[in-house]
Amino acid sequence: MSRYDAMIDHTNLRADACDQDMETLCQEARDHGFAMVAVNSVQSALCSALLAGTGVHTGAAIGFPLGQTTIAVKVFETRDAIANGADEIDYVVNLTAVKNGQWDLVKREMTEIVGACRERGVIVKVIFENCYLTDDEKIRLCEIASEVRPDFIKTSTGFGTGGATFEDVALMRENVDPAVKVKAAGGIRDAETFLKMVELGAERIGTSAGVAIMAELAEQGLA
Repeated sequence: MSRYDAMIDHTNLRADACDQDMETLCQEARDHGFAMVAVNSVQSALCSALLAGTGVHTGAAIGFPLGQTTIAVKVFETRDAIANGADEIDYVVNLTAVKNGQWDLVKREMTEIVGACRERGVIVKVIFENCYLTDDEKIRLCEIASEVRPDFIKTSTGFGTGGATFEDVALMRENVDPAVKVKAAGGIRDAETFLKMVELGAERIGTSAGVAIMAELAEQGLA
């Protein structure tokens, strides 16, 4: 295992993923020492049980993939996922509120979800879904995150019109407080892209191609 293995959030967020898919995902994460498995919140209990004692976290996606539920619903879903074993939370911002310029609502949502995670010592990541945002909106979200201090801000769900870009990772890293980390996710499928994202400041990489990327890095003598 290399330092790169521990940067990967091993992902299966497909709507049709079954228990066998989760067992495979968790076994691969255990074998490689990945940081976590990224799954829909309904899979939290199963994955948490499969990963017990391994050090690999169970990451639940909240308000996924559209972000279009109320703060109360997202906070409930967050707490429910944690109660079912999730020890990382990735939630999608309210994109309608962002586009409306309702920054107080966006900040309150972030504050309440981060607070619910802090109560239980759970890592929390805020998904911007940059493909729908202007640079000014991305920067404003970075400023809010700098005040609220989630553990990570994240580029994308992987279910929008676009995924992580080099430009967005650089923009986010430049404009958020150094205490807040950056996660790149969406469309990262090869070692070259992975390494460039890391070079630009991403400290977690969300991908369903983690096993293939690690094999490619190993062939290059980098893993």
